[in-house]
Amino acid sequence: MTDTPITPRSGFRLADRFETKATVQNKYTEAALERHKREGMVLAVRARWIAMALIAVFLVVAYPEWSVLYYHFILALVALNGWFMLRVARVGRSRLELALILLDLVIMTVGMVAPNPFSTADMPVAMQYRFENFIYFFVLLSGATLAYSWRTVIMMGNLTAAIWALGLLAAWWFSTPFPGLSEAVAWALADYPFMAEMLDPNSFWIELRIQEMLVFILVAVTLGVSVRRFNTLLMTNAALERERANLSRYFSPNVVEELSNNDEPLKQVRRQDVAVLFADIVDFTRFASGRDPQEVIQTLRGFHARMEAEVFRHGGTLDKYLGDGLMATFGTPVAGDHDATNALACARAMVRAMDHWNRERRRRGEEEILAGIGVHYGPAVLGDIGGNRLEFAVIGSTVNIASRLEALTRNYKVRLVISDDLRAQVIRESGDRLDILEGLVRLPDQQIRGIEKRITIWTHA
Repeated sequence: MTDTPITPRSGFRLADRFETKATVQNKYTEAALERHKREGMVLAVRARWIAMALIAVFLVVAYPEWSVLYYHFILALVALNGWFMLRVARVGRSRLELALILLDLVIMTVGMVAPNPFSTADMPVAMQYRFENFIYFFVLLSGATLAYSWRTVIMMGNLTAAIWALGLLAAWWFSTPFPGLSEAVAWALADYPFMAEMLDPNSFWIELRIQEMLVFILVAVTLGVSVRRFNTLLMTNAALERERANLSRYFSPNVVEELSNNDEPLKQVRRQDVAVLFADIVDFTRFASGRDPQEVIQTLRGFHARMEAEVFRHGGTLDKYLGDGLMATFGTPVAGDHDATNALACARAMVRAMDHWNRERRRRGEEEILAGIGVHYGPAVLGDIGGNRLEFAVIGSTVNIASRLEALTRNYKVRLVISDDLRAQVIRESGDRLDILEGLVRLPDQQIRGIEKRITIWTHA
């Protein structure tokens, strides 16, 4: 990086990094919703299998007859249809899925309405409706809610009512009333006409069937609205997670947590002491000259990734990339108890990371990459600046001095230069823990370009 002045507006544009177009955000949230829907489909089918197994056991206990195997066959078909849904359906978007849902309802309706071919009981078809088997449709409806598709839930309510009505119409049209039964019940209950109507073996009791369909539709619509609200909450949460992921690209995890738990902390303009770190590749212009652009970019990515990892590992904030360098701050946006110590620990970890990287590069026969690091501690103004597009800025001479210290690494042929102010603050923060200061060499009375007062610096080779 060339030795150019750092303007007071040192910072990064939050608007540029965190503002995303609605279409991009929608694609992200819709993808998250689609993933959850798919997971819901898997859960719904598994719940279906468990429900079918429990119902099969119940039928054996309640009706210990061979004829119950017919209903086991119906349950097995419903379970198998669920397996097909897992194989071919795309939640809420597949015509084949709709066909399989329709098949579900047809299988259930036939099993409930049609006479059991294995049963020896001789009774009118209308008596099938006296067993109140319609309640089993709620098992399928509940499974639809697990798939997180509100359209599917409402559609199932309407389809169930329509198919149940068609089954009722077919049973009424094609069935033959048992002669004498209705008359016998009416004679026996001559003084109780309402009870005679209720107990008529040939009566389909149309009013109750309509009530079943109406209640089922109301429940389906209510569940559909609830699922849609859940989808909205899910999309909102996905958008928040996306924003949190973006924050994690620039802040350490503890700072992301702080930002997430506070209302607009970045807009609180204040003055506070911070540590500022600059890291830059030495003589990168020469390195990049004549090399393949892909190699250059890959090298930059490798450098930035290693430096960024150390910034975050030590609780720092990645302020911005500067071409072949970067700027990081410690104590932003919220001050800590060991900001200077963390900054110096980060710088020394960066040196070790570069040593390790260069050993790898030597083994591959690649040129070593040298980096200079400068760190300073002092007062700065923090806050948002700008008009329509805001920028969180770290403003003050502390930023300039840190940049100048990084540039001094070339003059003294060292990899790390820190200010005496930083070292003093580390001692105040760390007490007797001075191992982090080992190896530093004191150079007093140094003239820093752009700074009137001479300062003491410390270097490390």
